[in-house]
Amino acid sequence: MTISVQSILDEVKERMKQALDHLAEDLKNIRTGRANPSLLDSVMVEAYGTQMRLRDTANVTVPEPRQLLVTPFDQNNIGLVSKGIEKANLGVQPMVDGNAIRITIPEMDEAKRKEMVKIAWDRCEKTKVAVREARRKGNELLKAGKSDGHLTEDEQKGGEKRIQELTDDFCKKADSATEAKEKEVLAI
Repeated sequence: MTISVQSILDEVKERMKQALDHLAEDLKNIRTGRANPSLLDSVMVEAYGTQMRLRDTANVTVPEPRQLLVTPFDQNNIGLVSKGIEKANLGVQPMVDGNAIRITIPEMDEAKRKEMVKIAWDRCEKTKVAVREARRKGNELLKAGKSDGHLTEDEQKGGEKRIQELTDDFCKKADSATEAKEKEVLAI
């Protein structure tokens, strides 16, 4: 098996991209003062004898800035959808209103906003740890490739430099995404 610097870089970049994608999903689920359908992306509903994502069983709209309207595709599932939203423990209370479910997003006080920002930065830090772990594994692969004789010392050093550049780039992207979420959360 031949090891190339490019194959190692591709693997490292893919791991870093996965960490950043995971952060983006995590940040979507952090509540802001406004209604956002993505708040319900993590909600699972027990329907038709199986666990399904909410968006596969219902339509979610934003009729008002602080309200979500969930309309199940099958009206027989309205109770199950409501239960799924409650189980998700998102800090919101679903109210069945005829053939739909209304969710009023409570106004957040300053303490709650700061708590949400803290959660966002905590998730950002976890993402950076995952990015650095990808860097460490990539550097180990480069060292193993050099010790096996598949790579020269110059290839190893060049690869390590490029991995560090990727690490810096992905950490900056994580910070930027979190800063944008912080502004969104703190906006009244």
